[in-house]
Amino acid sequence: GRQVVSSLRDRQDFADETAVDAFRDTPPDQLLTGLRGKDVVLVFVESYGRSAVEDPEFATQVGGVLDEGTRRLATAGYGSRSGWLTSPTSGGGSWLAQSTLLSGLWVNNEQRFRTVTSSDRLTLSGAFARADWDTVGVMPGITRAWPEGRFYDFDRVYDLHALGYHGLGFSWATMPDQFTMLAFERLENAKPAHPPLMSVIPLVSSHGPWTPLPKWLDWDEIGDGSIYINEARVGDPPEEVWKDQDRVRTQYRLSIEYSLETLISYVENFGDDNLVLVFLGDHQPARIVTGPDASLDVPISIVARDPAVLDRVSSWGWQEGIKPGPASP
Repeated sequence: GRQVVSSLRDRQDFADETAVDAFRDTPPDQLLTGLRGKDVVLVFVESYGRSAVEDPEFATQVGGVLDEGTRRLATAGYGSRSGWLTSPTSGGGSWLAQSTLLSGLWVNNEQRFRTVTSSDRLTLSGAFARADWDTVGVMPGITRAWPEGRFYDFDRVYDLHALGYHGLGFSWATMPDQFTMLAFERLENAKPAHPPLMSVIPLVSSHGPWTPLPKWLDWDEIGDGSIYINEARVGDPPEEVWKDQDRVRTQYRLSIEYSLETLISYVENFGDDNLVLVFLGDHQPARIVTGPDASLDVPISIVARDPAVLDRVSSWGWQEGIKPGPASP
């Protein structure tokens, strides 16, 4: 009985919270003024958790990708800052983490997700839409009708079927992250004289079971994705890999390295003065990777060529580079 009453009270408290919207009456010309003219790309890196950066088994390799990525981005003229967020979920439930970030509400269960996505809460993407950005959802993991998508106020949504992929899936992952980012470039970002874009892109290559994994390709090799037909057939099946915890952990690490390399290389090859990339983990991976006592923390990084963007967040105390340290807030 007490559990039921507590659950009902939690639902009511959350419903009341969704009705409180501090920005609903803000005039559009006063929203997001520090990002005027920028193309803001918000990327969720699947299962990219704090353990990927700090677990001793991963820290050298993943940390090396992040350190080298910071140097490469700086060479390309980009600064970056990183910190930590606490996810409302772990080991799964990406939609809870995504709705938490985009709504500004703590969405840690299905009831809250249904409540918030059926409300008229102003979302982050909705705020960009009100301020005259084109808002785009690039959703390789969406394979069927997605009525909740209306909540996020996207002008356009590209699901699996709209992204033009002609390869095979990689276990759960419908397409490699490199193809997802290239499809976004072709469909939206490369359009000449396009209006400022705000894009939300949940990547999928680092989703369990982490086998098989795509190989890194030059961007001009990717084409329509049919090159991945053979790639998706290479490697041991999940049921074999998951017999061995060490192999699972290795495959997880490799998937994170691939996703991070995709983003770093995307900025190098397609970024311009107006790009502001924000990338973060949605949640920690499964406990077979993290162990039973891992936190719910995930890394988050901001990458921008315009120093004024990073100046606006200087008071946050985030660490320079795309690798947050133990002392990063």
